Amino acid sequence: MNMNFNMFMNDVVVTARNEAKEAGFAELTTPEEVEAAFGKEGTTLVLVNSVCGCAGGIARPAAGYALHKSDVKPDHAVTVFAGQDKAATEKARSFFTGYPPSSPSFALLKDGKLMAMVERHEIEGSEPIEVVYKLQDAFKEHC
Repeated sequence: MNMNFNMFMNDVVVTARNEAKEAGFAELTTPEEVEAAFGKEGTTLVLVNSVCGCAGGIARPAAGYALHKSDVKPDHAVTVFAGQDKAATEKARSFFTGYPPSSPSFALLKDGKLMAMVERHEIEGSEPIEVVYKLQDAFKEHC
């Protein structure tokens, strides 16, 4: 059996994108889309998506659960894909001042200003419900 690595990775990326969209995140693929989304009034949860195992197994399920099961939630939910939509991800990260690039990760913005971050080191090795609680705490404080 001969497996084409690029075909395999394309399947993984498509699955990861779909999981984020099905969870309620609008996909941003260009710097212009990031600017427009981050310029909206209110609170915006940003998922920096990736093909990392902790993204698939922890971050995306936690993101969906937090959005759908929280009494208090952000006005908007968007996602950029690290390693795939590089310019959009770079633009998004320019808003995350004081934090190094991290994927997967979450940022909570209010009127375009960073209010909270959940970095990869806070996701990796955690149970999804622990990440949900971190997100819900940020929602309660800033939304």
